[in-house]
Amino acid sequence: MSETTINNLFGKPLSVINVGLSSMAQSVEAQGTPVIDVDWRPPAESVPRLRVTRSGVDIEAANDETCRRIKQGRPVLVSMGIARDVIPGMHERMILHAGPPVSWERMCGPTRGAVMGALIYEGLAKDEADAAKLAASSAIEYSPCHHHHAVGPMAGVVSPSMPVFIIENKAFGNRAFCTQNEGLGKVLRYGGMGPEVYARLKWMETTLYPALDRALQSLPDGIDLRSMIAQALHMGDECHNRNRAATSLFLRAIGPALARTSRDNEVLAQVIEFIDRNDHFFLNLSMPAGKAMLEPAEGIPGSTIVTVMARNGTDFGIRLSSMPERWFTAPAGKVQGLYFPQFTEADANPDIGDSTVTETSGYGGMAMAAAPAITKFVGGTPQLALKTTLEMYEITHDEHEQFTIPALNFRGTPCGIDVRKVMETGILPQINTGIAHKQPGIGMVGAGILRAPARCFEDAFEVLKNQ
Repeated sequence: MSETTINNLFGKPLSVINVGLSSMAQSVEAQGTPVIDVDWRPPAESVPRLRVTRSGVDIEAANDETCRRIKQGRPVLVSMGIARDVIPGMHERMILHAGPPVSWERMCGPTRGAVMGALIYEGLAKDEADAAKLAASSAIEYSPCHHHHAVGPMAGVVSPSMPVFIIENKAFGNRAFCTQNEGLGKVLRYGGMGPEVYARLKWMETTLYPALDRALQSLPDGIDLRSMIAQALHMGDECHNRNRAATSLFLRAIGPALARTSRDNEVLAQVIEFIDRNDHFFLNLSMPAGKAMLEPAEGIPGSTIVTVMARNGTDFGIRLSSMPERWFTAPAGKVQGLYFPQFTEADANPDIGDSTVTETSGYGGMAMAAAPAITKFVGGTPQLALKTTLEMYEITHDEHEQFTIPALNFRGTPCGIDVRKVMETGILPQINTGIAHKQPGIGMVGAGILRAPARCFEDAFEVLKNQ
C-alpha cells in the first residue's frame, strides 16, 4: 500500500516512528516524510533487576513514597533575606558554589571567576589578583549550595551579603534558598567579572531586593510557585532554560504589591523593567522550588530515586533518596549547543550548575515537549523536544500530575529518575543548559544540551546492589 493511499484512508499525512538505529530513518526522511526517532535499545543483559534490598525493603514501595512526597510538595515564595542571616551554616568567610564539593585547586574557570568576583563584591578583595590570592588561602571556606538547602545556577556562587529568595514547602515545612537572577551575558554566575558586574550586584542588593522584600511582606500567603510552574508549562516554558512565561506570570503576581509598597516611582519602574527584560528571572525561583520539593523525599530506605543532580564545572554528581549524604561523581560532560557569534566549542567550559534540580523535580529537560521553542535557544528541533520527554518516561518511576504537558494530552511530566531504570535501559537523563566560557571573567558564550554521565549511575547502582 502506498503512502498516498494510506494518507487518503486516514484523511491526513502520517508520521513514521523509527525505533532503534537513526540510520534506518534516513531514507524515509529523504522522501519528505516526518520521522519521530526513538532511541531505544534492549535492556542490558548484565544488569540485575533489583526489587528488594538485602535487608528486605520493597524498592517499589520505597520509590512510591519518594515520588509521593515530591509530588505532594507545595513550594511557596514567602520572603527574602541576606544569605548570612537566613541560610543555615552560612558565615562571613563562606562561599557557596554549585554542584558536588570542590576545592579551589580543582575549580573550573567560571567558578573561580565567580568566587573572585564575589570576594570583590563583598569588599574582601580590592582587585582580581588580590581576590585570587585570598581565594586560594585557607581564609575562605567553600561549600556546596546543596549542603545548605540552597541551589545556584551555573557557578552557583552565594556570598554572605547576597539577597536570597526564601521558598517554603507548605506541605512539609522545609525551606530552600536561591539568589536573584542577574540576566544573561557577562554576569557573575557565568564567571563574569568587572565593574558592570559588581555595579549590577550592588543595585540588586540595595534596590531590587528591598523592593521585592517589601512587596512580599504585604502578601500574607506568599506566591505559589508550584501552580506558577504548572501554568508556565501550558504556556511554552519548561522552567529551566525557557522561563519567559513564568517570569511574566511572576511579574503579574507581584506587580500590584510592588506598586502598593513602592516608596519611589522611578525605583518601581526600574524594578519592573529589570524583571521584564530578563526572561530568565524566574529560573532562580523554579530552582529552589524544585529543591524544596525534593528535600522531604530524602532519607527513604531502599529508594533508588535521584534527589540531587548537580555540576560544578569539574564534576557531575548525584545523590539518592536512600543515601542523601553521599555523592556519586564523574567528570562533567561537554555541552553540544549554539554559541554566540564570537565564540566556538573550543571556548566552552564543561557542564556546570545546580539548575539540573529542575530535571530532578520533574520539569526542565523532562518537560521539553511542553516547550518546543526551547530548541531555538539550546539547539535541535521541536521533534527533539518531544522525543526527549517521551524518552525520559523510560527512566522515571512516576508522572507528576501537578505538571502536565498539553501536547501529550496533558500527561504528567516524567518524575523520579530511577537509577535502576537508567541502568536497565541505558538511557541517561537529558539536560538543557547554558554554556560558560572556560576562562574566568568572560561569562556566557552559548547554550545547549547533553546527557548526564553514565558513571554516576553505575557507581550508585553498585552500592544499591549491596544494600
